[in-house]
Amino acid sequence: MFNFLVKKKQFSFKGGVFPEENKHFTENCPIETLPLPKIVYLPLSQHTGKEAKPIKKIGDYVKTGEKLGEADGKISANIHSSISGIIKDLKELPHPLLGKRVLTYIIESDDKDLWDENISKEEKEKNFSREEIIEKVFSCGIVGLGGATFPTHVKLQPPKEVDTLIINGCECEPYLTNDYRLMIEKPIEIIKGALLLRKALGKNSKNIRLIFGIEDNKKKAIEIFNSYKNKYNFEVFALKTKYPQGAEKQLIYALLKREVPSGGLPFDVGCVVHNVGTAYSVYEAVYFNKPLFERVVTVSGNGIKEKKNLLVRIGTPLKDIVDYCGGLNGEIKKIIFGGPMMGIAIYSLEMPILKGTTGILFFNDKEAIIEKEKDCIRCGRCISSCPMGLMPAELHKFIKKKEFLKAKEYSVLDCIECGCCAYVCPSKIKLVQYFKYAKQEIIKMEKK
Repeated sequence: MFNFLVKKKQFSFKGGVFPEENKHFTENCPIETLPLPKIVYLPLSQHTGKEAKPIKKIGDYVKTGEKLGEADGKISANIHSSISGIIKDLKELPHPLLGKRVLTYIIESDDKDLWDENISKEEKEKNFSREEIIEKVFSCGIVGLGGATFPTHVKLQPPKEVDTLIINGCECEPYLTNDYRLMIEKPIEIIKGALLLRKALGKNSKNIRLIFGIEDNKKKAIEIFNSYKNKYNFEVFALKTKYPQGAEKQLIYALLKREVPSGGLPFDVGCVVHNVGTAYSVYEAVYFNKPLFERVVTVSGNGIKEKKNLLVRIGTPLKDIVDYCGGLNGEIKKIIFGGPMMGIAIYSLEMPILKGTTGILFFNDKEAIIEKEKDCIRCGRCISSCPMGLMPAELHKFIKKKEFLKAKEYSVLDCIECGCCAYVCPSKIKLVQYFKYAKQEIIKMEKK
């Protein structure tokens, strides 16, 4: 039954839905390390912003953690090799998420996994300066690991002063438990990363409030972080479990009752938000000089035989993960990178894991039910559930008529593409796809 009438409650937000969590499949599965892949595919676009520039050529030998692509411009990120071996090719290949071909390195492993000499094997305890932290985060190619993949070094240099740093431990998407397992298994490392993020935010960083926001269905994680909050001077808030609690604007409102303005960003209300996985990667980058070449990924759904949380090298082909997890379970109707609400369906087991891949879901015909779209019945459920306070039914009407300027007037650009409206729609209208289409058309119009 749909839940679209939501009572306003402390540490929550307006709108939202309550999909089946399905986290029980993997929440108690410790993180396992996937064996090294024989070959990796590393697109030079794995982040928000401009594609990285290639700096290595075909035939070069590279070590694990060696830079392959250099950030091109302010909003871009470095790309590093995730294995040691020979660069076999550099060519345009289909990107798992972008719907286009992207320049991609193909590297064949030498099975030695020789790490770049600049990566330290031991934690370097030091009073790092703000500049050192930002430089290491930049050089190591750290991006937001909650899925948005915005370059982290940019978020550490907001154009306005901020008073609050929020570490996002909500992980509100169904099925996904990679962040939860990190919080259970690596709490000190996440906390140290969060402290580095706070220090990087400015000269008055000691006055910046540090909050860990964790959904209340993650009781063990809340208990662990509460046990450290006095020692490391931060706060822990248990948030109501509701989707999309982990979206930046909803999280800020739930914790602080501050509303990010239309077209605005968190720093407009004095906040910066980082994911727990990002905090962990920042810890590794600063203390070990370790680039982002591996991440934790949840593998779940009834279409895979063994459900797991895996530490995976970036660029690993999906088929390697399927083999490690015991193979596919019956006929697969859909494979999704990410969660079921905001993830992207992919069509091939050759697709590589990217920096922003939070999970891989394998759905059979019981989970991937494709229903025929019907006419809107004007019930208003989409309006009640929208966490941004938009009117999806009206937007859909305008977009079907190709009245894109009218859709813009009704704030389609503020849509966060969370999928709540489509989830509650009794007519099964694919509303998010309409809104994505409208955004693209508006951008095209504005470029003319």
